[in-house]
Amino acid sequence: MFLMMEPIKVLILCTANSARSQMAEGLLRAMAGDRVVVHSAGTKATAVNPYAVRAMADAGIDISDQFSKKLDRFLDQPFDYVITVCDHAAEQCPLFPGKAERIHWGLIDPAAVEGDDTEKLQAFRQVRDQLREHFSNWLTDLGVKFKA
Repeated sequence: MFLMMEPIKVLILCTANSARSQMAEGLLRAMAGDRVVVHSAGTKATAVNPYAVRAMADAGIDISDQFSKKLDRFLDQPFDYVITVCDHAAEQCPLFPGKAERIHWGLIDPAAVEGDDTEKLQAFRQVRDQLREHFSNWLTDLGVKFKA
């Protein structure tokens, strides 16, 4: 008899839920598919950064339908993992019910990078690639099969 493993429930947090956490949500969903249930949120909600959408589209991942969500909407939900991708969110992250293991990956804020269009987009691509590397290592450690 084949037993279906429950998907891993993941919440990814950042301050504004506009760039790093949005890219991470789309990337993890694309990499792990139905092996994860992934959400992202911020300590405040704003809007998805257009550069995040462009950087992900460059990698073949469409996050244009994602929207910014405030952390409050998830406080009553249990998660297996809560991943913070900025230092501010790591400091502000509340305790979650259940067994949520906290993971922190302090990434630069690509939205804070100054320069022309090319330089800004490159910063978002760099963060996207760092997230891919973090997720590849993490999913491998968990023994979860994923798309590279």
